Parts: sequence; C-alpha cells; structure tokens
Amino acid sequence: MPAAPAETAVHPTDEARSFASDLGTFVTASPSSFHAAREAARRLEAAGFTALDEHEDWAASDVGGDRYVLRDGSLIAWSAPASADARTPFRIVGSHTDSPALKIKPDPALAAEGLGQVGVEVYGGVLQNSWLDRELRLAGRLVLRGGREVLVETGPLLRIPQLAVHLDRGVNTQGLTLDPQKHMQPVAGLGEVDVLEILARRAGVEKAEVLGTDVVTVDAQAPGFFGANEEFLASGRLDNLSSVHAETEALVRIARGDGAADGQAGDEASTDAGTGTGTGAGRPIALMVANDHEEVGSASRSGAAGPFLEDVLVRVHAALGGDEASRRRALAGSMVLSADAGHAAHPNYPERHDPVNRPRLGAGPILKLNANQRYASDAVGTAALSEACERADVPLQAFVSNNAMPCGSTIGPITATRLGMTTIDVGITLLSMHSVREMCAVADPLHLSRACEEFLRG
Repeated sequence: MPAAPAETAVHPTDEARSFASDLGTFVTASPSSFHAAREAARRLEAAGFTALDEHEDWAASDVGGDRYVLRDGSLIAWSAPASADARTPFRIVGSHTDSPALKIKPDPALAAEGLGQVGVEVYGGVLQNSWLDRELRLAGRLVLRGGREVLVETGPLLRIPQLAVHLDRGVNTQGLTLDPQKHMQPVAGLGEVDVLEILARRAGVEKAEVLGTDVVTVDAQAPGFFGANEEFLASGRLDNLSSVHAETEALVRIARGDGAADGQAGDEASTDAGTGTGTGAGRPIALMVANDHEEVGSASRSGAAGPFLEDVLVRVHAALGGDEASRRRALAGSMVLSADAGHAAHPNYPERHDPVNRPRLGAGPILKLNANQRYASDAVGTAALSEACERADVPLQAFVSNNAMPCGSTIGPITATRLGMTTIDVGITLLSMHSVREMCAVADPLHLSRACEEFLRG
C-alpha cells in the first residue's frame, strides 16, 4: 500500500482548489438525495451521456457507450467500450446520495407560544446539537396526482433555537441533552405556518395536487474555504456527496478519454479485472452507482440492499448477448470500490482513534479495513486500490477503528454480499462527520476522484 506523505497538503494546488470549489457547487445544487441524483445526471448529460428508461426494453445499441438510469434518489451510469460483450467485466465505484437530516412529517403543522413550527423526524445518525441555531432550508420531492414528481427547495425558512444559558445553567458543565421529539422541532414563523402550502407554491403547483412528500431540512449556509492557507472546505453533506461528485467527475473523464496513460486510451486499454484476467477485450465497463438511504440501512428499492444495481447489471449483460452463466463469470472478474467518507484523527480527542493508524486531513484517501467485515476491503482489493493510487500518483492511508469503539459500515459489505464481487472501501477523511456542517481538506476530493478514475480504467 502506498505510504502517506509525512506532511499534509497545507498549500493545495490550483487544480485541487478548483476541484474542491466545484464540489461546493455540486453540494449546493444537491440539497436532497433526489437533487443529487439529478445534478449528477445533468453533469453526465453535458458530457454526452444519454438516459435509459427502466420501463423500456434495452438492446445492445442502447447499453453501449455512455448511459445512465435514474431511480428515485439514486443513479447508475456507465461508459462501455465499443469492444464490450458478454465477457467484459465491470469496474464499479459506489457511493450514496443521502445525508443525515430532519425529515418533515406527513402533517407537519405545529404551533406553540405564538410561533408556527414544523414537525420533523430524525433521518439517520444526526449530530443533533449541530442543527441548533442555524438557518435551515427545505428540499426534496413532491409527488402529485397522477404520479408526477417535482423537485422543490426553499430559501432559509426554519431555525431550531437553543435554550438560553440563563435557563439551563448546567449546560456547559453537565452537557446538553436533546429529546428529538421535544427539542428538535424548528420554528417557521409568527402564528400558524402552512409549510406544505409554502412548498407547493415554491414548486409552482397547487397544494391540493400534492399527495406525497419526501422533504428534508438542509443547512442554508453555502460551502466555503477557511484556514491559514484556505486549506479546508466547510460544507454540509460532505458525507457523502464528496464521493458522488468524485465518481461522477471520474466517469466523465473516462468517457471523454481524458487523462488516460499512453497506450491506455479509448477501447484499446488492457483489462485486468483483478480477480479474473482474460475476460473480454478492451477496458472494463466503467460504472458508477449512487444509492439513496445508506444513512438508514440501505433497505429500499433504491438503496444498496435493494435490487437496483443488480437489475441494471443483469439487463446490460443480457443486452450484450450474455446468459446467466456468462454473467456469473463476468461478475466474478469484476470489482467494486465503495466510496464513503471516513474519520480523520481528531486533535482534541486523540484517544478515540487507533494508536498507530491515524489518518490525516490532506494526506489522501483512506482505505477502510475492519476485521469483522464492517468494511468489505480484503488483501485482493487492497492490492488493486494500491495500484490504482500508484498510477494516479495519489497518496493512500489506512483506517482501522480503535478496538474499543466499533465503526459504522457502508454500502461495501452490502454490495459484496448481493453480487459476490471483490469490494474495497475507501473515502476522504472528515472532521465533524454527521454534523450539519462537516469539514475536509481541500486537497483530498481531487485525490479521491483521481483514484476512482484509475480504478475504473481497470
């Protein structure tokens, strides 16, 4: 595995700064999982990708080249070489479009002490205190009569006011305790507030036409650089839009033929699927998947535990003339990179991390390893990712949890279990993960995207 540099990137390159700024633009355009999937699709279309409809038949001519499919708040896109056939393996990078948030309830109207409030439910592992005393927007989708969907987002609309220290004298010495039902309901106005009417008006539809909502709260503050050399990026939803953005831009560069090493451009790239060589000619089919609902377990029709990725892989392979036996062979020679943000060693809580493996901000992506398979990485995948990072000239760090502090998980083990592919977990390092506003090093998003690109090339 490549060693991380001794010093982190305190002076980000112009390219890294430009890429991180574009990540901020992507985050701003992606206030909900539905917006994120469509913003990725918009960027892919600008690069020449065309949409496929799951309800239509797919022929070989449909799945060749650069295509994408949307399902709710999830997206799958791929770039297939002209030489692709039923023997061609896949190289896949996966991420998730959702982030912890507060989701509005079906009948959200609340009022107390002359103030209109909005009833919300906690979505995912929210760091609750970070949502206090911040202006919040609303964003998501409205489903209308007849099944038509419209995306919606508001400006600053809500705030969860914290109790003043004069009324909670022990808060700084005894800690803050928040009841999600009693203390996390945001204020929306003086008097009664009809938030559904506000959302409908913002979307340009009549409230009576709205029969369903999937709408979450979003921090209203824009992403921004900070630090002595502006070496940090502060933003909401870096977990995990940093990975969605990285894989989208990597796939765009592959489709355009950008950045390929000599002798590795276009369809003539040699294929080494890592676990099975000699399957098909040319480079692999480079594919990205951005799943919804990872923060709540991935068990949905558009989550990693659902059938979306398998559905697409089966249909693409069948359109290329394959049967079940050849599909099993192609998948056995395929590989998945699960990209999801991870933890940097925290300067104020050093004891919470492994004493030796201490990932730093600005020192490149982390390879996530866990003996209990909370991450899917193994020695085969570690070697494949290490080689990809070497080709991309990207530093790579190792992450393992402190034994006394069990880690979370990702879509990696779920995808490996469903499809039987060698899977590796990777991501950029963050501080303040699951806060309403997280932070990363400016240098790291570009490093991750370059690693994804080389991995996808095979």
